[in-house]
Amino acid sequence: MTQIKRVVSVVLAEKNANPFEAALGILPDLTGLKILSEHKAFEGFVPASLSYNGLVESFNAANIKVDICLQDDVDRRKGLLICDMDSTLIGQECIDELADFAGVKDRVSAITERAMQGEIGFDGALKERVGLLEGLELSVLQRCFDERIQLNLGARTLCQTMKANGAKTVIVSGGFTFFTGKVAQACGFDAHQANTLIEDGTKLSGKVGLPILGREAKLDAMKHYSSDMGGPANAVAIGDGANDLAMITAAGLGVAYYAKPAVAAAAHCAIKHTDLLSALYFQGYTESEFVY
Repeated sequence: MTQIKRVVSVVLAEKNANPFEAALGILPDLTGLKILSEHKAFEGFVPASLSYNGLVESFNAANIKVDICLQDDVDRRKGLLICDMDSTLIGQECIDELADFAGVKDRVSAITERAMQGEIGFDGALKERVGLLEGLELSVLQRCFDERIQLNLGARTLCQTMKANGAKTVIVSGGFTFFTGKVAQACGFDAHQANTLIEDGTKLSGKVGLPILGREAKLDAMKHYSSDMGGPANAVAIGDGANDLAMITAAGLGVAYYAKPAVAAAAHCAIKHTDLLSALYFQGYTESEFVY
């Protein structure tokens, strides 16, 4: 029986020859070296005895800022990309930005933070926050998107590269369909799911459509979209908050993106220093394969 090899992917925070060589020095037993991006990212096989946390500690001790992924060298290129939106594909929390227009950002942001940390239930937190937006003019949603929302570095390339290699691409968000639709279009995602803001044609009612899309709904979406490709084992799931935990832990590759501590601890690997392109490097893509 052929023994499955363990492969480590290493992505530096900056493209630089000196820390790149230093990073290679952290892994003296590395074999089968493959350069994924010159002076930026590489991968290779490592002994099964190495642990993810041990590798992270080694790089930290050497003061080398890298993001790494340690996994079995089996079916690493996934057939489904499923991503959270707020603070993952984009740099903002849409509900917090809407709350700023409504003059209640401090109140809403405090609730958002507690929900993201997993301190309070997502459903109740969302209802409470949306309630504070009652009476907000619908025109503000477009203004918020135009003025406040920005894609995180690598979001479009991650989507386009995986699509070009036959993957399905899906956004599942605890945010709102108004924004997921626009982000999906900007990046090229095949589908998107999120919550619906109830309105009367001119203003928000302060209510959210039911059922609320939260942690379990994200997991269900991943199962649905991966059902014809062998299930969640063939998915890469990326998110940052507590409501992403179920899909991240069930995915074949669960990536925590600048995530809350509980999420980073539960994920297979974490992006803390680099950008969303690392999710491609972790699957063995080289920079020359990227689709922009």
